[in-house]
Amino acid sequence: MADNLLATQLRKGMIVKIDNKLFRIFDRQHVTPGNLRGFVRVKMRNIQNGAMAEEKFRSEDIVERVSLEQKEMQYLYNDNDGYHFMDTATYDQVRLQAELIGDLVGFLKPEMSVEVEFYGENPIGIELPQTVDLKVVETMPAIKGATATNQTKPATLETGVVIQVPPFIGEGDVIRVNTETGEYQTRA
Repeated sequence: MADNLLATQLRKGMIVKIDNKLFRIFDRQHVTPGNLRGFVRVKMRNIQNGAMAEEKFRSEDIVERVSLEQKEMQYLYNDNDGYHFMDTATYDQVRLQAELIGDLVGFLKPEMSVEVEFYGENPIGIELPQTVDLKVVETMPAIKGATATNQTKPATLETGVVIQVPPFIGEGDVIRVNTETGEYQTRA
């Protein structure tokens, strides 16, 4: 199923169809230079081959948005073939390549429930919960008496991703991370 949108209505994460190819939007800028006409600059990834592309649309251009079917599935494991997910109702398994998942791999934990997106019968991506709770496995020692300030330090989480955390967070702490921005939210 597809909808037609003005280029100004495009948002990060949307799937669009251009020249019979599917693209996921990674970044979007609406540019209005001085006395010239506005345009939308979009960075997107080709879903079939993983190649990045940049496109400019006039503000009044119509773009075809593709709606995807979503199924709740459980993340099982990853190996050289990709990331494996199981439908908890039918026990069917699907595999996704790392480039289809992108930066979200840093927030995947075994047995986590995610929404797998399908275009027809083909899995093409995942949607994670808004936040996930992850354990800090490596960081500089917590500073005694430190309170939440604008200072941060790097912390490696159990999935291997590195994010910035406040100075009072120590190794072994479980923290809540926003999966869209990759930012620390709070202690869990």
